[in-house]
Amino acid sequence: MTAQGAAVESSEPDLIARREGPVGVIRLNRPKAINAVTLEMFRDVDKALDEFEADPEVGLILLEGAGERGLCAGGDIRALYESSQVGGDLGKILWREEYILNARIAGFPKPYVAFMDGIVMGGGVGLSAHGRHRVVTERTRLAMPEVGLGFFPDVGGTWLLSRSPGEIGTYFGLTGQTMNGPDAIYSRFADGVVPSGKLGTLREMLVRLPAGVTNAEVKNTIDGFANGETAGPIAAMRPQIDRWFAHDQMQDIVAALRADGSDLAQSTLKTLNEKSPRGLVVALKLLRLARASPSLQECLVREYRAALQVFASDDFREGVRAAVIDKDRNPRWSPPRIEDLTAQMIAPYFAEIGADELVFDQTK
Repeated sequence: MTAQGAAVESSEPDLIARREGPVGVIRLNRPKAINAVTLEMFRDVDKALDEFEADPEVGLILLEGAGERGLCAGGDIRALYESSQVGGDLGKILWREEYILNARIAGFPKPYVAFMDGIVMGGGVGLSAHGRHRVVTERTRLAMPEVGLGFFPDVGGTWLLSRSPGEIGTYFGLTGQTMNGPDAIYSRFADGVVPSGKLGTLREMLVRLPAGVTNAEVKNTIDGFANGETAGPIAAMRPQIDRWFAHDQMQDIVAALRADGSDLAQSTLKTLNEKSPRGLVVALKLLRLARASPSLQECLVREYRAALQVFASDDFREGVRAAVIDKDRNPRWSPPRIEDLTAQMIAPYFAEIGADELVFDQTK
């Protein structure tokens, strides 16, 4: 349960923003869609942050999801697919506003708490993992599976993943595998594991904090409920993962996995073989560039360039078709093999885009 167990009325809006004591609550409210985020919801989050930032009675922000299944399953992929099919501009508009919002959350001047209970994917990661106080539970299932859609981990995902220990972020970014709560702590996507049964009580404690609460006081409150776990199953796999994923070329990663006869190596190879070859190569290059980047904003600018190219690509439409539309789980990637990709095919994903470049509003 994501802090609120009451049935959601169908007449309620997709996003609920209201003050509860000193807390500015932002609740994603599409439980039937696991709170998948639409363009209008991103805009409503931004408006709520405007209001809460200006209100001296609001001391902290709390992001939560309605329903039992999770915080957020990602963005509205179907709408993006339909726009891409007809040469529309939803991708250009939605990702611009979403990425600017991601950067705003990362620099928000008041404590920002995210309850990352249940499923947290894609756009849901962007709304939560850039916050100052990121709470996961034993029910958390966090993933960035975009490469399976002919895409790459965006919403600042390349910044986050490139700052995970060793090659853990490379592994999660390329395979799209799921983190549990302690995995998310180890991978630096979250700050504390709180049992889901205690989220309601933690929420009550946050509402009682004074309007002038500091980040240190919020952290101490959350720490009082956290179970202290800091490493999940992924930590034990790190030596192998660091060895396999240390390479800067996808062919070398694949070769390292092929050369290892272990069950883990072979299952990882099988997972990679299901992904878009183009998506894998673009994602790996973005991750390596992000590792040397000084800021989240620089990574978001790079992601936006690549995202516009993805939006116009056959692989994106094919990936969404196979996973979401027809659900046959049998995408026909173009090209079908990593070996068939050329530098000329990849270059447009990293080219400057002139007047369409992502620009951040320095007033927020």
